[in-house]
Formats: sequence, structure tokens, C-alpha cells
Amino acid sequence: MPYYPAEVPRHLTYPHRPLFALLEEGARRYPGLDAVSFYGGSLTFRQLDREADRFAQALLALGVQSGERVAIQLPNCPQMFVCLHGALKAGAVATLVNPLYETRELVRQLNDSGARVLVTLSQNAILRKALAAQRQTGISHLIVTSIKDYFPAPLKAAFTLFREKKEGHRASIDAGAGQLWLRPLLRHSPPERTGITVDPAQTAVLQYTGGTTGIPRAAELTHDNLVANAAQSRAWLPDLEDGRETAIMVLPLFHAYALTCSNLMLSIACRQVLLSRFDLPQVFKVINNDHPTVFPGIPAMYAAINHSLARETDPRRRPDLSSIRVCVSGSDRLPLEVQREFERLSGGRMVEGYGLTEASPVTHVNPLHGMRKTGSIGLPLSDTEARIVDPDSGQPVALGAVGELEVRGPQVMKGYWRDPDATAEAISPDGWLKTGDLARVDEDGFYFVVDRKKDVIITGGINVYPREVEEVLMRMDEIREVAVKGIPHGIRGEAVKAYVVLEEGRQATATEIRRFASEQLAAYKVPVKVEFLRELPKSTLRKVLKRQLDADGHPSGEDPAD
Repeated sequence: MPYYPAEVPRHLTYPHRPLFALLEEGARRYPGLDAVSFYGGSLTFRQLDREADRFAQALLALGVQSGERVAIQLPNCPQMFVCLHGALKAGAVATLVNPLYETRELVRQLNDSGARVLVTLSQNAILRKALAAQRQTGISHLIVTSIKDYFPAPLKAAFTLFREKKEGHRASIDAGAGQLWLRPLLRHSPPERTGITVDPAQTAVLQYTGGTTGIPRAAELTHDNLVANAAQSRAWLPDLEDGRETAIMVLPLFHAYALTCSNLMLSIACRQVLLSRFDLPQVFKVINNDHPTVFPGIPAMYAAINHSLARETDPRRRPDLSSIRVCVSGSDRLPLEVQREFERLSGGRMVEGYGLTEASPVTHVNPLHGMRKTGSIGLPLSDTEARIVDPDSGQPVALGAVGELEVRGPQVMKGYWRDPDATAEAISPDGWLKTGDLARVDEDGFYFVVDRKKDVIITGGINVYPREVEEVLMRMDEIREVAVKGIPHGIRGEAVKAYVVLEEGRQATATEIRRFASEQLAAYKVPVKVEFLRELPKSTLRKVLKRQLDADGHPSGEDPAD
């Protein structure tokens, strides 16, 4: 690979230590430095580490044994760090749960993981589903925290008086049913190490994903996997300085992408400014007040910032993005215009990366300096092998040809939780992980994802890649969003269908859309049917969930596992 960054080692030495050692090392080296900030309140590395120790002691007092699962159903807040690292310090396995899950989804994950403890939020919309799930599962202890627990005193008082009840954060729980408040639990637990020895080769997190099949299952990510991916990511971003960076963390921490971004920040003792959701005024407030240097995100976030600033005519009201030096975009394709505009506004550098939950998740990133290619997911990280193979035969394809992307490296999961058949199907005996993505590699070693293997449409024996059709249709001014999927066809086997969301105030007919497509695509790629929707079903990270569209374009009722 002639354009592999000279400053990035091809091979690294990985510390064989548990994930929580990243926090403990930060507390040792930078005890008084802020580790997390949340709406004006902060915890130093020493304070955060001690809170995690208290939670570990509390779990042991509740009877949690090494290897047992602790479920954490929280938005971004300091409690996420306290409970995650505390659970790991107790020798438990954490499973992170989307706070937006409905009761059925929550019950399924709790039952599958076998969790005995669930940490959740006091907000009624979340707590009522957790209470219902406790009655239907083996959860013996439900630990409840309020979003205000780590607010600074003035904000906590104002929240209690004016917002807590109004916004549904005031709750009553039943201690007799094993329901406990987090703050008293921590207050009555000693801030001491548990003395438990944790094997880094053991599972740290059960990270649920739709995976390469669309069926929700848990990837077993070991301590070694997660520590290795943090180290690989650190090596790829050599400009970051230990103890001197500030990151804005608005990516949901229960997601694998955000988890590794956060682990990277812990590994360099970076201050993480948390936001519980992506809200532009709050994002701009953090940028103005905290001057973040690092901003991991997804294309939709950067696009929203670009769009907002383009509409702001008063320069006095425009946030100054110049502190932002490094942005890594993941989860979806990064449009060139979004990348260029954000870099123009900030003066920083934005690169696109790629990964999947089963790989902890990052495997490829464009170089921060030097050559990068539009539309490419970049080059493999240190110690990460990648190859393109024929999906049927498993044999390598010719340079530039499309095939399935496979990866191998220290970040590849241990396997799927209690599913040896699925594990054997996903990972070869010699360690190659099938990503389920169709890709190609060019002569310079840059990888390009063409589409998901399961999304490929075979019409009349010819492959059609939905992404190609989507990119063409997105050039039509009237279209805001589009998803392309195959539908059954009596003669061709499958045919192309487009699900379209129009720009507000714009009009276009199906005939006009098909005509536009026919001017730029071969006839077999042109959608035979166009359906108009108000919005496309999306995951928490704004990725379109095509499996939620049935053959007629209506929601199928499947769960958004990614």
C-alpha cells in the first residue's frame, strides 16, 4: 500500500489488560484532569475511577458473580461510564441497551443475555418499560438513576424545581422488588478496588447488532478486542496529544462506534463533553464554551451543522468551529460536499472510516494526512488484514473486482453469544470475519464499499447494487432521501424499487423519477416502482434500515438492532 501513512506503524504491541485499565491509567497519570463534563458539571479522572470502584463494590454486595451480565440502559451521561467500568471491575460482562427500545425489544435482549441487573433512567418513558421488562425477565435488581445526578448544584436545583416533574423524571420505586437508586447505592459503597482479577481474553461487552444477517445477536467483544481497537485508532490519529484534547461526544455510547471512540479518548486522557442527544443549539453551545478539538460523528450530524451555518446570516451568531482539528465520520457514506464544507468551516480534517460491531468496530479509516479518496473507506488499521473474496467460492477476486470484504485482526470478536453455528458461519477457522459488505480495492490499496451483500438485487441474473441507484437518484433536486431495494418479480426474479422522500415543498412524480434514472442508468437498474414516504426508517445513528421496508414499502415490524 504505497499511501499507507508513514507516521502510522503497521504493527503495534497491545497491552494485555482489561478495558477499565484505561480509566485507571488516566486516574494515575492525570488525577485532577476532567474526564467527563455534562451540562456544566464535571468528574475528574480520579473521581470517575472512584465512582466506578464504588459501583463495582455495590454489585458484589448485591451478589453479582464474575461473568454475570449487567445491562445498562442509559443515554449519554456520566453514569454510563460509572456503570460500564464498574461492572467490568466487578468481573461482570456489560450489555449496552438502546434507551429507546420498547419493552419487547428490551425483554428479548435481557433474556438472551441472561442479565440479572439492569441500570436504567428515572425518566418515565424509559423507566416504565424497564419495570415491565423486570417482571418478564430474570432481572433481580433494577438500579435507577436520574439524569440530574451529576449536574452542577445550581442546575440540579433548577431542574428539580422546574423540569423534573413536568418532563417525567420524578419516579417512585419499590425496594422490596429489588429496585434501588444509584446515588445512595454508590454513597454507601467503599471507593476501593475489588481485588478481582479479570482475564483480558474474556468477554467484556455483549454488543447487540443485526450483524451480517439482520437477526439481532450479541457479539462477544473481549477486553483485548476493545483495548486493541482503541490502540489501533490512537495510532491512526498521531496528532492527538495525551491530556490535552477535548472531545464532544454526542454519538450514543451504547453503540459500538461510540464506545470505541470513547475508549480512544480514555486512552489519551481526553476530556469528553457529553450530550445526551444531538441538539444543534446544545452542540453549538459546547463548541463555543468548551472548544472541542475532536468531534467523532456521522455524516448527518456534520450535514446538519453545515446547513444551519449556511442559513445563519449574522456572523455574531455563528459558532466558531476553529478549535476542531480532527473528525472521524462513520456509520454511513460521507458525501464529498459535506466533508469539504465542514473542513472549510472548521479548518480541521475530516476522514471517513468503516467498521462493524463484530470488529469492535473499526477496521478501515482514510489517512488523516496525505492521500485520501472520495467514497473510499480508506486503508486497514495497524495489524488489520483485509481481502476481497468471491461470496460463493471464498476465493480472492482480481484487483478491482467486486466481492465480499473479509477482515482479520486483534479487534475481531470472540464470537456470537451462545451461537456457535452463527460464529462458524461468520468467522473462518483461520480468523477471517465475513463482513457481509460487497467491496473492491484499487491499485493503491484503498477500499470501497459497494453495497451490503444481502441488499444486492439480482434481476434477470444480473447484479444491481442499490447504492449506485441511490446515488444517481440523489442527484435529482426534488429528492431529499431515497432507499432502493429489490422486490419480487415474476419473470426477472427481482426488480428494483425506490422508496423516496421528497424535499419539503417540492413535487415529482414516479414517472419523472424513472425518466431521470433512465438517463443515467442501464434499463435493468431503473426502478420499476417508486413509492413516496414521509420518512425512511432509521437506526439511532441515522442509518436507513431497509429490512423495515417490506415488498410494498411499508414498515415490516422488524426491530432496529443496529
